[in-house]
Amino acid sequence: MQTENAKIYETLRTVFDPELGINIVDLGLVLKVDYNHEQKTIDIAMTLTTPECPMGEAIVDNVYEILADTYPFFNITIHLVWEPEWSVEHMTPEGRRMLSNL
Repeated sequence: MQTENAKIYETLRTVFDPELGINIVDLGLVLKVDYNHEQKTIDIAMTLTTPECPMGEAIVDNVYEILADTYPFFNITIHLVWEPEWSVEHMTPEGRRMLSNL
């Protein structure tokens, strides 16, 4: 049986970096997911490829919207963090494969 955190990661795989065309999970942008059923909260810690990412606000908005649609009665908080700094090592093997095909 899939945990709720795993389901959230799968949901977040539908959010793509529009410049790279790679989902944010395989890109390594989602650092942590905290799901609390009793308190009806979802806390996401995520980063962007750079602090100056021109699509950063759109990506964060998309994360919020997809989670709010999927978990309508939950309080969703997204923390944008810069430590650790994003690097290609954070990507999943699938994300690296997709990047190499660009």
